[in-house]
Amino acid sequence: MSALRELNRARPEQFPDPRWYTSLFGNARFAPLWLLVRFYLGWQWLGSGWGKVRGEGWLDGGSALEGYWIRAIEVPEAGRPQITYDWYRDFLQFMLERGWYDWMAWVVAWGEVIAGLALIIGLLTGLAALGAAFMNFNFLLAGTASTNPVMFALAILVVLAWKVAGRIGVDRWLLPALGTPWSPGLVIGLRDPSDEEQVLI
Repeated sequence: MSALRELNRARPEQFPDPRWYTSLFGNARFAPLWLLVRFYLGWQWLGSGWGKVRGEGWLDGGSALEGYWIRAIEVPEAGRPQITYDWYRDFLQFMLERGWYDWMAWVVAWGEVIAGLALIIGLLTGLAALGAAFMNFNFLLAGTASTNPVMFALAILVVLAWKVAGRIGVDRWLLPALGTPWSPGLVIGLRDPSDEEQVLI
């Protein structure tokens, strides 16, 4: 028993990350790689969202989203339904019954456009990628595979690389200015401007 107690006492509370992990997700030298991933994701979301904004059935009543939800919640007599989880089917049914597709179509269309633009220009890249991943996640729950699995995986990688993913972009200046809750930036005025390079990147 004492040996186990000594072993637990010797364990560190903070476990170090492997060198490849800290380099890939935290070293500015990998910013060009994340720029390519960002641009691909951003272009996909911008194209998809802009098509919805300019197309029919989205900003003019949400009939396209309504039809998508109706098809998603159908349970065929034979074979498997499109949605695996009953709770998500119930959630879509709940929104359908209340006509929420009318305003939710605006959220989806403009959300895709905003996420796409933010990823392309590197504006709050981690949050933009998180929003994109959330949309992919919902499409997957609704039974739509398409490009969603790949885009979801890439978005999660960008979220992990949030400190450097937007380095070639607006985040190069924005993140040091904003800082983080655990390390306030220049905007809050709690940091010496000479420490700017130590903030995030």
